[in-house]
Amino acid sequence: MEIYEFYESQFISTQNNSETNLKKFIFLCLVIVLVGFGLLVLYSASYNEALQNNLSGHYYVLRQAVFAVAGFLLFALIQLFSVDFIKKLLIPFFIFTVVLMLLTFSKRFGVEKFGARRWLQIGSLVSFQPSELLKVSVVLLLSKVFASDNKLASKRIYALGILMFSSILIFLQKDYSTALVFLLVALALLLIGKIGALYIILSSVALIIPATIFLFMEPYRIRRVVSFLFPSIDPSGLNWQVQNSLKAIKGASFFGKGLGNGVYKLNLIPEVHSDFIFASLVEETGFIGVLFFFALFFALGVIGFTFALKLYKEKKKFEATATFGLTFMIIWQALINIGVVCSLLPPTGIPLPFFSQGGTNLFMVIGECGLLYSFLGSVNKGELR
Repeated sequence: MEIYEFYESQFISTQNNSETNLKKFIFLCLVIVLVGFGLLVLYSASYNEALQNNLSGHYYVLRQAVFAVAGFLLFALIQLFSVDFIKKLLIPFFIFTVVLMLLTFSKRFGVEKFGARRWLQIGSLVSFQPSELLKVSVVLLLSKVFASDNKLASKRIYALGILMFSSILIFLQKDYSTALVFLLVALALLLIGKIGALYIILSSVALIIPATIFLFMEPYRIRRVVSFLFPSIDPSGLNWQVQNSLKAIKGASFFGKGLGNGVYKLNLIPEVHSDFIFASLVEETGFIGVLFFFALFFALGVIGFTFALKLYKEKKKFEATATFGLTFMIIWQALINIGVVCSLLPPTGIPLPFFSQGGTNLFMVIGECGLLYSFLGSVNKGELR
């Protein structure tokens, strides 16, 4: 009887591992397809923009491809380290990202664009936004706090301290878009961290009040909110991008106009290769392209959240919380971008993961997927902890 139970347990374990490996393979394929699809759509959306800037038509997509390759190298590098080793690096990594955030305020390293100092330029390296690193480090660090054996009161103090300090740094950079993603992801982590409903409400108030004040500190943000609520006030100004994006979406057929044949990317939607690339995707690929797009993100979300639940059941709290947080951040960022393009949300400047032009964001999203892939591999492995 004991021998039978032993072999039965071994069979079930092997079956579970096979299922996990299959889903990991599907996840990896999803990431590759998303990156490839994103580069294809970006090439079409950015070709005319590059020519107008006296650049090669391939400039933006080739630049994005370089970051994609670097991202997959980071993806592979992450797989060399155990989860325990990653956990040991979290505090040094957080301190490192904070230092980078502070460097953006220096005239020597900080780069000012659009009236804000959010970018960092070190030597001949390409400028990048350290806030992208900060978001990931905070998700991982909060996951470690919630998974620790510390008392509930200590977890609350650590969590609120990390959130408040990080939020202040992002607010000082005048980066309301990143703050929006960051705060909502953080609140989602507080919910699954089981640290008390009252504490979550108080934390929300503590974060939302300064966020609201920050929102109305700059006149252009007020104009954005007003133009969103009353689109007819300034149809040729702030609403120009959104209104033309809606026209591009509404004018799309079942199969679209075909890649490269879009009309609204020809100066009708400014920066179409960046924050409004979804409009170009819909116009050129139609319903079929949109269906494929949402199917990819839906599958990514299902795999991520499903594995987060499995890890939680196996009492691997850090991996479970981190998997949930990283998956939620990618999906939430995509939903915000689509909401803006479809006039469901006021313009925020949030890029569309895998698609929008922006090397730092693509590099970090692929890196986040590398972390997810590593955490997925810990399902049904090792001792429960």
